[in-house]
Amino acid sequence: MKSFLWLFITGVVLLVACQPNPRSVTILVDGQSLRLMTTGHTAVEMIAEADLILQPGDRVIYLGQPVRVDVPLPQASAYTLSIRRAVTMTLLILGGDSLQIQTSAQTVGQALSEAGFHLYPADRIAPPSGTPILGDLTINIRPSTEYILTIQNHQQAFRSSASTIGQALTEAGLPLTALDYSLPSESEPLPNDGHIQIINVEESITLSQNTIPYNTRAELSADLEIDQQALIQGGEPGLKISRLRTRSEDGVQVSQTTEGEGIVRPPQDQVLGIGTKIVIRTTVVDGISIEYWRALRLYATYYIPCIPGTTICHYGTSSGTRVRKGAVAFVYPWYLLFAGEQLYIPGYGFGTVEDNNGALTNAFGSTYWIDLGYSQTDDVDWDSQYVTVYFLTPVPANVADTYLLP
Repeated sequence: MKSFLWLFITGVVLLVACQPNPRSVTILVDGQSLRLMTTGHTAVEMIAEADLILQPGDRVIYLGQPVRVDVPLPQASAYTLSIRRAVTMTLLILGGDSLQIQTSAQTVGQALSEAGFHLYPADRIAPPSGTPILGDLTINIRPSTEYILTIQNHQQAFRSSASTIGQALTEAGLPLTALDYSLPSESEPLPNDGHIQIINVEESITLSQNTIPYNTRAELSADLEIDQQALIQGGEPGLKISRLRTRSEDGVQVSQTTEGEGIVRPPQDQVLGIGTKIVIRTTVVDGISIEYWRALRLYATYYIPCIPGTTICHYGTSSGTRVRKGAVAFVYPWYLLFAGEQLYIPGYGFGTVEDNNGALTNAFGSTYWIDLGYSQTDDVDWDSQYVTVYFLTPVPANVADTYLLP
């Protein structure tokens, strides 16, 4: 009898010892804290005992980590479980469709990753990927695109979701500096063909010296005899400094401009003295003694009243006299200066300036030209030639007007 009682007591003790001990469970859900005693080993058993229902997408957190609800939890005397209810996250993708996902992730980035979205650092997400999810949320996504950037024939790839080229280059750590520019320009949207080029621009400024040529001017000089010339002052070139700006793009010179010229030393004119002193001289020409105040080397031709072989005749001179031997003509500018002047022409004789030949220069382009008159009945014995023409005394009153001959 004692043996049976001992065996009965031992069996009862063993049975009681094998029964699981209830454990304390705290469940945080929907802003509430629920407590219960449970002998369950899995989260789903504990949640069921609390009369809670898990919705699709809900997540159970234990010790800060998501757990599988059907796997036994580690042995512990007490448990605290958090249930994160799934919320609706609406994705608005630029250039694509909008879609919705159910998620119980803690952050935007975690939710997108779990939904299978591969995010690049250059993608634009608003709100940012680290934003906690506290309820239904709308996410704007601007996916980045790969672009090829060319810098001095070197290419590199980068991704960007910027709206302009300037923003994209800045985000890529390649902002335009100094005079550099891009193709397309930095204010334009990113190109559809995916190609961007940066042009490196360098400008240098150098100083250059350039001479300034001097001018020659004439001055009347009473120390020199009329029609004589002498150098009174030598000319000296000036000096100017120019700034030369050279522009190179990608190592190739594209322009060179001169700017900011400054005169360091102005040029000094060369001054040529023109004589005005009148000297009366006498000489014997063709056996005749003459007194003259001026002698000029002129090209001498002759003319008669009627043009040979025609009926065209002009018997009168500009002074109102008749064309004859002794009446001579100058080009018009000289006629205005010397009309009535008495001359002696070697080989021709005495003459008076009575006519102009209607020309400004002779066939050689020179005003130093005299036309010797003959009447229609005179024996013309003159060959065109250079000859020294003597201007006879008295000196005319308008002599000052003739210092500089036209």
